[in-house]
Amino acid sequence: MKIRNLITPVFVLGFILSLLLLPCLAAQEKKQEEKAQESKPVFIPQEVKSVFEEGIKTRQARLDIPFTIIKHLFLPAQKNMHSIFLFKVKNVDLGFYPIAPTPERPEKKEQKEEVKEAPPESETVPAKLQSNSRIFLQFNRLEGNEPAEVVKEIYIPVNFQVESSSYEPDKEELYTTAYPLPPGNYIISMAITSLNYEKIGTQYFEFSLPNPFSFTDSLDTTPLFFVKNVKRMDSVELQPEIHKDFFTWSILQIEANFERILSSGEFFELFFYIFGVQTSEDGKYNIEVNYEVLKGEEKAIRFAPGIYDLPLVSQPLRLKQTLTIKSEEGERKETQDLEPGKYTLSLKITDKISGKSVTKTMDFEVK
Repeated sequence: MKIRNLITPVFVLGFILSLLLLPCLAAQEKKQEEKAQESKPVFIPQEVKSVFEEGIKTRQARLDIPFTIIKHLFLPAQKNMHSIFLFKVKNVDLGFYPIAPTPERPEKKEQKEEVKEAPPESETVPAKLQSNSRIFLQFNRLEGNEPAEVVKEIYIPVNFQVESSSYEPDKEELYTTAYPLPPGNYIISMAITSLNYEKIGTQYFEFSLPNPFSFTDSLDTTPLFFVKNVKRMDSVELQPEIHKDFFTWSILQIEANFERILSSGEFFELFFYIFGVQTSEDGKYNIEVNYEVLKGEEKAIRFAPGIYDLPLVSQPLRLKQTLTIKSEEGERKETQDLEPGKYTLSLKITDKISGKSVTKTMDFEVK
């Protein structure tokens, strides 16, 4: 099967790569971030710090506000790694409360009084709810299995608004936050609190970030994931934020399919970055990736090789398989949707310049 053109345009990937490689831009962004931090200092109050200190050594979570850190991703960010954390929490635990609708302008109110007619029900403004809680992040380096010095403390207010008609108190939603960190081993202490700190929920999560310049004799990739949608933002986020159902990286807003559940016959987009690839004398990359879909030990789909001139890959593939049908009249080829079931996507990545290669796999399900 032939591979379609990239869903995420090549020029966008090239532009992002240039952002990652320009040291002058990195210095400029660092100064902007430092300036922003100076003008709006962040801290973790003692009420939360005390809870972190009690639980970090044993990783004992506090469940005043239950939530779960479900996954950690990373993508390159200059000499650092952009660390992305996914967590789930129920709506009711984010402290949603009704907010008053925006007051109408006096002249508009007078016009309505003159008409003296009730507006149709479809034109009424639905009541809104707003979350009112706080999130605190503390990053400690890990030495062995023990937390060492604190690398960073972050405070993020949570002020999401939803329509009351669509609000589901017991629904568990997916949220993300991210922060760039140098390579190394870490533990993140995360807290979701009420405004008055009467409720403090905590979780602890260990993670490691590779050094992108250490891959001199081998290849590796960032964690593989499927993309639902990618949007280009006007600028890079300089302050950590909480996002619902998507995360940001460089100038991209990325909504991913973390459940790895796909529909038969659909296109899905795979996203990853390759470490350790080399350039030719004229500064160009030459990367080949062979994609296969396996069901157990059997090959269900084998795609034509993908050829890339960037180590940042955003590749759509389609869940269609070509079968050989034998009959009395002979053999014929037939293309069918992939049957429902559990599969493995296998990638063999080869740097055509250095000759190095690596194989990566990712399980997924078709329904």
